[in-house]
Amino acid sequence: MEKTPRVSLLAKGMGVLLSGACRLLTGVRTRWIGCQPAMTSRIYYANHSSHLDGLVIWSGLPPLMRHFVHPVAAKDYWDKTPFRRYLVNKVFRAVLIERKGDKPATGNVLAPLEAVLESKHSLILFPEGTRGDGEALSEFKSGLYHLVKKYPQVEVVPIYLENLNRVLPKGSKVVVPIICSATVGKPLSPLGEDESKSDFLQRAKAALEELMP
Repeated sequence: MEKTPRVSLLAKGMGVLLSGACRLLTGVRTRWIGCQPAMTSRIYYANHSSHLDGLVIWSGLPPLMRHFVHPVAAKDYWDKTPFRRYLVNKVFRAVLIERKGDKPATGNVLAPLEAVLESKHSLILFPEGTRGDGEALSEFKSGLYHLVKKYPQVEVVPIYLENLNRVLPKGSKVVVPIICSATVGKPLSPLGEDESKSDFLQRAKAALEELMP
């Protein structure tokens, strides 16, 4: 793991403020039932039903770990205003990606994510790609498989988020205080030598479904 990245005092203070506000509004509890927080390089992957999902997971990490764990976020949403850009770039230090329907990307779209793993940092990834209804998981996109195949030493850890779709419903800008939880499962077993992309993605999805209440 590299030395702690340089983060401005303002960004650190904003991170503490946002983490506290997130816990206050959602009452979120992070339960580590399958593993414990660690500085090892990981891909944390979760269900996606709210713009708060990444913040909830990030806030549930020990403060020092937050500097090494980077949420993967949609560029079209977080690049809209100067304040959002500040939060995503300076506070969360997220990786912005183009979503389907945005301006077509060129080159290796996973390159920014690979750069994070190359530096032995961790990612927070939402393999469904788009927000769901909070009730059932959509099929996973292939990005998770390609990252795991290229970086077999990286641990892949499922996190199930409960009630986030009710805190900030799709299309709403009003946060509704509701008790939420983030349940962290055990790391997946390594990608099998002959395991296909579809088999791995189904296995990853099943591991996340097992954490559902």
